Amino acid sequence: MDGIATGTQPRLLTQLPERLHHYAFVVRDQEINRKFFEDVLGIPLVATWCEQAFNKDLQRDVAYCHTFFGLADGGALAFFQFADPEMYERSKPVFPQVAAFQHIAFKVNNSSFKEIEARLQRAQVPVRIVDHGYCLSLYAMSPDGLRVEFVVDPPHVDEINAMRRADAHPELARWLAGDRRPNNHDRH
Repeated sequence: MDGIATGTQPRLLTQLPERLHHYAFVVRDQEINRKFFEDVLGIPLVATWCEQAFNKDLQRDVAYCHTFFGLADGGALAFFQFADPEMYERSKPVFPQVAAFQHIAFKVNNSSFKEIEARLQRAQVPVRIVDHGYCLSLYAMSPDGLRVEFVVDPPHVDEINAMRRADAHPELARWLAGDRRPNNHDRH
């Protein structure tokens, strides 16, 4: 990559980004999506923007609806629905055959984790729960194929984070050099 020297200490931002403002995803039907995120999961719809903008690729105006579902830190999960079926087809997410690795994860406490699990079960949405050792994760799929993860940190998360921060660069270098041994000895 241009401007990145290898083998040197990276020059980091003076002030890191404060939080995730939003993560945007294209959906076919805003109402079906709203029912999943608001009615099933309980994440509130906090803004709807109805807009129209010129699209360079299509060489015409495109109307769309942009919704935001609020998170506790002020961030949001955002969704676009286009009035134009061609724009949807050109913009819809394309997932690889092994789609489990593409997802967005939200930190929750134990109580919210259990409530989300119960809500998904009541709505008959399949869930997968994985104890990674360094966190407990619940995975579910939105109607448009967005995999969402809800994460609970273990009580000793600060120790785990300090350990991984201390060896992040050497562990990456080891793996890139071909040593593929796992370093997660806490996974259940």
